[in-house]
Amino acid sequence: MFLQEILTGLNYLGILAFSISGSLKAFEKKLDLLGVLVLGFSTALAGGIVRDVLLGVFPPTSLREVQPPLIAILGSIITVLLYRQLRKIHMAILIADAVGLGAFTATGAEIGLEHGLNLLGTAMIASLTAVGGGVLRDLLSNEIPIVLKRDFYATPTIIGGIVFYFLAQWFGGQTSLILTSVLVTGLRLLAMIRKWELPKVGG
Repeated sequence: MFLQEILTGLNYLGILAFSISGSLKAFEKKLDLLGVLVLGFSTALAGGIVRDVLLGVFPPTSLREVQPPLIAILGSIITVLLYRQLRKIHMAILIADAVGLGAFTATGAEIGLEHGLNLLGTAMIASLTAVGGGVLRDLLSNEIPIVLKRDFYATPTIIGGIVFYFLAQWFGGQTSLILTSVLVTGLRLLAMIRKWELPKVGG
C-alpha cells in the first residue's frame, strides 16, 4: 500500500511541475489562454498517455482518472495567476522541472517493470514517460525538441530506468522509486550547474 502511495505522490508531483513548465512555454510564445492550458496539459500528461498506449493500458490512466487532468489544469491556473512571480524565480522552475523529470522516470520504470519489460524496455518506458510531454510541447511550439539538440536532459532518464531495474531486484519497488527519483533529479540539477551537454555531430 505504501508503495502505491509513493508512486501516486511522485506522479502527481511530476504532473504539477511539468504543467507549470509547459504553461510557461505558452507565455514565452505569447499564446492565448487556451494555448496555456493545451501546452500545460500536454507537457504534463502526454508522456504517460503514450506509455500506457504502448503497454496496452486502455483507456490511459490519465484519461480514466480525474486527478491527473485536474492537477495539470491546476498547474496552468497557477502559472496564469502567478506568472510575474514565476518569471522572477526561473531557477525554481528549473528545479521543479528536474524534480518532475525524476518523479516521472521512477514511476515510468516501475510501471514498465510491472508489465514484465526487460532492462532495455524498462529504460525506454521510463525515459518516454519523463520526456514525452516535453517533446510534444516543443513540437506544438514549432521548435526542435530540446532533448534532441542540447542539454543533458533525456540521458538521466535512461540512466534512471536502468538503475531502477537493478535496484528493484535488490531492494524492492518502494526504495527503488525514491532512490531513482533522487538520482535523476540530482543528475539533471548537476547537469544544469556544470552545463553538461552531449557531443554535437556535424559541422
